[in-house]
Amino acid sequence: MTAGAESDPRVVAIHQRLESGGATVAVGESLTGGLLGAALTAVPGASRTFRGGVIAYATDVKESLLEVPGPLLDAEGAVSAHVAAAMAAGVRDQLAATYGVALTGVAGPDGQDGNPPGTVFVAVAGPGGGQVRELTLTGDRSAVRVGAVDAALELLRDLLDGAPRA
Repeated sequence: MTAGAESDPRVVAIHQRLESGGATVAVGESLTGGLLGAALTAVPGASRTFRGGVIAYATDVKESLLEVPGPLLDAEGAVSAHVAAAMAAGVRDQLAATYGVALTGVAGPDGQDGNPPGTVFVAVAGPGGGQVRELTLTGDRSAVRVGAVDAALELLRDLLDGAPRA
């Protein structure tokens, strides 16, 4: 994520694509703790396309607010591709957005659910389906969190580039 997200051309392009298609976005964040929402709202006029976000840091919040099935969390833990996909679909549904973007992972320094630090899953759910990317990021907590936001912005932009209009 470049310094000054308001000048980040990816964020500007995302909002332009959303607005031109009459679409909106919502975010469900775990390891990033609101950084993705902050990046998306740094652009003037973001309120036309950004619905809001849920910071679901605790596992039970993923279940209660983002509709991630309890049995899935029990089976896979909070850090998995399936959980990221469920979070994206859940935030999309809960906030009545065209697209839901979610991030879950391990920023470190300790592992979680058998996953080492730097394990990140980014997901986007939209009208044409969804996509999940698994990442292995390096660096300290800050670097992993910023890298996760970068990956989420890229995935959303990629999906919007190939997505039908809402």
